[in-house]
Amino acid sequence: MLTGPIPSQVDPRKLADRGAVVEGSLPLAPMTRLTSALVDNVGEVQVRLVFDRDEQNFIVVQGHFTVQAKMHCQRCLEPVTLPVEADCHYAIVWSEEQGKALPKDYDALELGEEPLVLAELVEDELILALPIVPMHDSDKCQHPAGFATAPEPRENEVKRSNPFDVLAQLKRDPNA
Repeated sequence: MLTGPIPSQVDPRKLADRGAVVEGSLPLAPMTRLTSALVDNVGEVQVRLVFDRDEQNFIVVQGHFTVQAKMHCQRCLEPVTLPVEADCHYAIVWSEEQGKALPKDYDALELGEEPLVLAELVEDELILALPIVPMHDSDKCQHPAGFATAPEPRENEVKRSNPFDVLAQLKRDPNA
């Protein structure tokens, strides 16, 4: 097991042959694609990666990543800190042909002859795991001042005609 600082690049073949587990943390600051969706770039990502070979001798990587992401609440527009977790399960391939031969259970991670850059893998997975609409719990935040919801329809309000009703009638009329 490798603990402590996460290496920037690794050779997945060597790690898989040893059945290595890589655990540690990565700073958020260099992950500019991820932090562009956040309020700030302060914090660390907790990383756990398991390298192994499966029964078909494919190199597989299983990962689990967690971070406390500070985003803008889409209800009150104030910062909200949300736990973001991501899991991955990849088979390492070096060519597109190898990727086509993989079982359907695996996502292919094509490297070519390049080493695996761990920070990029972690950043990609966390970007996919970010909430689409980050919000506080509904009992903890309110809409910002000046926000008005749509008024409720009144009983005595006159119903307006839809201008597209004419088109609907034309569509139904075979003589038109």
